[in-house]
Amino acid sequence: MISTVNQSVITINGCDFIRSKSQSLTSSRRFSVLPPLPAMKSRRSSGVLVSKPIFVSKVESFGCLKSSNETHAEEKSCLVKCKAYKADRVDPIEGPESKTEVARKMKIGVYFATWWFLNVIFNIYNKKVLNAFPFPWLTSTLSLAAGSLIMLISWAVRIAETPKTDLEFWKTLFPVAVAHTIGHVAATVSMSKVAVSFTHIIKSGEPAFSVLVSRFLLGETFPMAVYLSLIPIIGGCGLSALTELNFNWIGFSGAMISNVAFVFRNIFSKKGMKGKSVSGMNYYACLSMLSLLILTPFAIAVEGPQMWALGFEKAVSQIGPQIVWWMAAQSVFYHLYNQVSYMSLDEISPLTFSIGNTMKRISVIVSSIIIFRTPVQPVNALGAAIAILGTFLYSQAKQ
Repeated sequence: MISTVNQSVITINGCDFIRSKSQSLTSSRRFSVLPPLPAMKSRRSSGVLVSKPIFVSKVESFGCLKSSNETHAEEKSCLVKCKAYKADRVDPIEGPESKTEVARKMKIGVYFATWWFLNVIFNIYNKKVLNAFPFPWLTSTLSLAAGSLIMLISWAVRIAETPKTDLEFWKTLFPVAVAHTIGHVAATVSMSKVAVSFTHIIKSGEPAFSVLVSRFLLGETFPMAVYLSLIPIIGGCGLSALTELNFNWIGFSGAMISNVAFVFRNIFSKKGMKGKSVSGMNYYACLSMLSLLILTPFAIAVEGPQMWALGFEKAVSQIGPQIVWWMAAQSVFYHLYNQVSYMSLDEISPLTFSIGNTMKRISVIVSSIIIFRTPVQPVNALGAAIAILGTFLYSQAKQ
């Protein structure tokens, strides 16, 4: 509702907001939502300037409606009062819908900020642990064990609602858990050999693997813009790898394997979880538990308790008892950041999630370079920027 009156806050009296169906067209013309303005004989007499529009923001004091035969005095007592503001003000219009939308956007903002913050903290502690205790298989196992324990306690004390699952649910979840386990271990192995920033630069190439797997194994087709967006992704990752000062083939291969594994995890998850009524938080909890069961025997076979004991003794002699705190922190923060990311999927579209994931990688790369003082060449930084830009263009092209 707009009028061409410029006045910071005004009160408008009118009685045309509610009219009965029996009123004639003539009577409806006689009443107006905004009353006629007095003639502007002079600036002093009217005190009203015609300038910017005003917007009605609130309606108050609905009273009885009087017929046209009643006196003017009686009608005044039942008039409607409206509050309005100038167009150049930014006050939102009050109403349940606008408040709900603002609350939803704030909730999503909190999810994103928490997701990025927890992910940065996890990567810092994870790298500290791997520098002092280079056993990525055990480190990965502890991360899944901590998350499983947290959720079991949450279900037991009813902080979180226990999911209703059946045998069919766990069957469909199994291939997702296998891919998740491989991707998680491969990424941890990568970070034990190279800088955190380099691992995440290579992992920003995940969309390229997603398109290639979907195209050649699943037969899906994509718009030309999607294929073109892969050029900066692949080129940026390649440029960063060639100019990495501390390049390591195990670290590079681990990041690449993690990309492929997480692509298959997403494919299996989309196909297997259609029609399932499990929340994002509980879905990830079940995924962590099943992955823990899969990973534990392999971790024992590859590294083993004897190597862990010797490594832990060495870490304590070098770092001190705080190594225990580092291991606990990286395990808890790993679960928390993944849990928040899955919870955000309940509130946002996959496109928004993809953009948020791109921004998360930027925050991790920048923070890890600053904290660990990772030497970065200008060409290496350029490659990282190109790869991340390509990831953003990919998310836009898929829209």
